Amino acid sequence: MGKVNTRQHIGKLLVNRGVITEEQLSKALMILDEEPETSNRRLGQILYQDLKLDRHTVMKEIAGIYAFDEVFTGKEELPAEEISKIKSNVDELPEEVVEDLVYLKAVPIEKSNSTLTIAAADPSEPNLNSVISRLNFKQFEIKYCRYDLIESILADVYEQKNEFLDLLEDIEYEEAEIPGDEEEVDEEEIDAEINQSMLNSLVEGMLVEAVRQGVSDLHIIPSGPATTDIRFRTDGKLQLWHQQKGVKPEAISAVIKDKTRNVDRFERDSSQDGFIQRTVDNYNIRYRVSIMPMVGAQFERKFESVVIRVLDDRKVITDLEVLGLQEQAKADFVKAIEKPSGIVIITGPTGSGKSTTLVAALYYVLDPTKNVLTVEEPVEYLIKGARQLKISHHMTFDQAIRGILRHDPDIVLVGEIRDLKTAEISIKLANTGHLTFSTLHTNDAPSAISRLYKMGVEPFLIANAVNLVMAQRLVRRLCKECKQPYEPHEETLRGLGFTDEEINSTTFYKPVGCKACNQIGYKGRMGIHEALFFSKEIKRLILEAGQEIDEEKIKETAIRQGMKTLRASGRERIKQGTTSIEEVLAITIED
Repeated sequence: MGKVNTRQHIGKLLVNRGVITEEQLSKALMILDEEPETSNRRLGQILYQDLKLDRHTVMKEIAGIYAFDEVFTGKEELPAEEISKIKSNVDELPEEVVEDLVYLKAVPIEKSNSTLTIAAADPSEPNLNSVISRLNFKQFEIKYCRYDLIESILADVYEQKNEFLDLLEDIEYEEAEIPGDEEEVDEEEIDAEINQSMLNSLVEGMLVEAVRQGVSDLHIIPSGPATTDIRFRTDGKLQLWHQQKGVKPEAISAVIKDKTRNVDRFERDSSQDGFIQRTVDNYNIRYRVSIMPMVGAQFERKFESVVIRVLDDRKVITDLEVLGLQEQAKADFVKAIEKPSGIVIITGPTGSGKSTTLVAALYYVLDPTKNVLTVEEPVEYLIKGARQLKISHHMTFDQAIRGILRHDPDIVLVGEIRDLKTAEISIKLANTGHLTFSTLHTNDAPSAISRLYKMGVEPFLIANAVNLVMAQRLVRRLCKECKQPYEPHEETLRGLGFTDEEINSTTFYKPVGCKACNQIGYKGRMGIHEALFFSKEIKRLILEAGQEIDEEKIKETAIRQGMKTLRASGRERIKQGTTSIEEVLAITIED
């Protein structure tokens, strides 16, 4: 059966089984027809990558069509003894074959002298048979396993080698000579140090390791005349990853600058922004680089602080279900973004997940019949189906904002409302039939209204334009493996807003630390949200505002209508046993 006939046959079976509709099949086949000849993507990949259908639902059905059984059904993770067995199987296979299996998202789960059983996220992958056939087994069996679980198993059993860090182990660093107070940094000396010390391996190694460890930001900080700290931010917390001694910090900064586009290596007195692109484990990763001059103990030294944001598109959440909004917040959020016009504003400090929420919202409303434009500085994630305008010295953020009105948009994402001009254009877009998304830096949802008012936006414009303001924060998720129940002090719980009934009916957990979470007690993060929907009563309160917006009255009204404050949202997470009291206390204020 030819490739095209196979696609249509599989597609028809999926339609007959109620997994997809005829319309979805037609769209998928059309996309496949337009793919270049070099593309090896199959129908299943189109369905979950392009049409955003649930991956497990699609792949489980396709596996069934090909008569592949499913393993580990319904399991979120495997017990330690099962992981240990799989790791033993992996260790006994040739390294080059294991690397190919990892790339194809497959693991050996059962092994005897003559038979090998492989669990794969896509058992229909044509390259899988050729990889397994290189092994010395008379027969082998392939089974289907959910992609998320395969990823989890691979993380536990496969230790990816970082060739750059392997090189570093063989290098001996000589103590760098520190210039005297009167000496300037010698560029030739820096060049020599770069070449001698193989700092290239350190920088490349940290870029690779950051991706593999799921790091959001890397901080490279001079901590002495010849010492540099490299810190990784994981789940919102900075931790020391490596301390480089015996090398001038200026040399490490120079290596990073040489690898970064749009920055000048010899400029050390002003801030610079650039980017790096690398392919890590067969996936294209972008790094946003921020460089700023800083003061050290030796005042004349040209020290610089470098922060690198890891932009991994695989982490983009395109499904509101995965975003984890709580019931009322989700209902109000969906109602707001389903309106044909108006503005939806997400508020919170840097690193609170505002961009993630906006991207998920955009994917919810994206439609080929609509012109979706984004103006962001900088662009963090590539959004398929949107036109993301490129900000540069040729077209500034302000110029893009002004020009966007002439570019026939239907849906617009303005990265940040930063001043009155941005606010006015965003409000104008919202009031002229465009659905608009943006962000603000405020502590909670009601204070966003005050911020717009203080910027100079008239109350009647705010009331008519805004659909919803949602404040959010990220709290760390307790490690499922080691969290322990305990009884916190009742006064602490009452201070957090728990009622006596809630205290008696809730099991409270604290972090402990184990191998699964690197002894931290937390693994991953999730959001808490304060969604202020602009009901008729809220709009009336804003319209009736005199010289000042009454935030407290707006907040009280919204709570009465079902809004949960950030702290109340945090209490729900505690009651679910997914985060700790300390996490919620640390990032929320009293209701």
